[in-house]
Amino acid sequence: MNDNKQTQSPLVGLPSRKAYGKVIVELGHQNENIVALSADLAGSVNLADFAKEFPDRFINVGVAEQDLMGISAGLTLAGKIPYASTYAVFAALRAAEQVRTDIAYNNLPVRIVSSHGGITFDVAGATHQALEDIAFFRTIPGMAVFSPADAVETAAILRATVDVKGPVYIRLSRVAEKTVYTEEFDYKIGQPDLLIPGEDVLMITTGVEVGETVDAASLLKERGVNAGVLNISTIKPLDSKAVVDILKDYKTVMTIEQHNIINGLGSAIAEIIAEANLNLKFYRHGIMDIFTTSGPYKDLLSYYKLDPVGIQDTLLQVLDS
Repeated sequence: MNDNKQTQSPLVGLPSRKAYGKVIVELGHQNENIVALSADLAGSVNLADFAKEFPDRFINVGVAEQDLMGISAGLTLAGKIPYASTYAVFAALRAAEQVRTDIAYNNLPVRIVSSHGGITFDVAGATHQALEDIAFFRTIPGMAVFSPADAVETAAILRATVDVKGPVYIRLSRVAEKTVYTEEFDYKIGQPDLLIPGEDVLMITTGVEVGETVDAASLLKERGVNAGVLNISTIKPLDSKAVVDILKDYKTVMTIEQHNIINGLGSAIAEIIAEANLNLKFYRHGIMDIFTTSGPYKDLLSYYKLDPVGIQDTLLQVLDS
């Protein structure tokens, strides 16, 4: 865990998207150049308070995600720091060209803060589950990509990325994530956080799955498996050396993510393992290159084996293989 914790956070227990709504108001008071934009989703992405506090610094572009990104790019040329927010699936897919060409190609400091990442949109169905967003954003040159574990880490990431020179993507959830961090801390971009040291196996995870994986580690301990948990909330840029230093202590590693296993966290870790020539057993667990279905969130977690029991069972199968 981070060793620079300071005070108990009032954000504990909130969904990460609600933490965003509170922290962006805080940041808005600190920096008059911060502006917020939404594609007719201010309530859902929690920008309503910012709009009330700074009505002249909030823009609703309507149901036009491509315009959301294009306008945000233009605002940076006027010295503004835009926070563009919509659902993760729309940010990655509907506005892909504008993100790539208008924002990233010009290395503009737009902060794209999405909500409803992974399968957290539950009953909205396959079309609204964001399973490709990390894959898209991590392939864009110069784009920093973050996936916080909970509300407290969301606040830390938002504060740490205000002054990043280029574009930033932050992936948030619809649901209230399980609490991982309870106190405020200073976030170090790129640094992995070893939440639980383990001896037998290491589980590497990100975003909403961090809390689920921590609970899975407790279940595994009851089964006699001493499992470590590593939180990777900076998907890019990721400190490869720091990851390798941790991986060297393990013979079996499994990644867990609410994302297609192709080109998500699992792929990022696989690249590090391959380039460092590490000799270990490795498995990627997540959405197994399929389209998801709709249903209550807890049912989806169980169905896709992304709840603590599913993670435990999957890891035990990996260990037995």
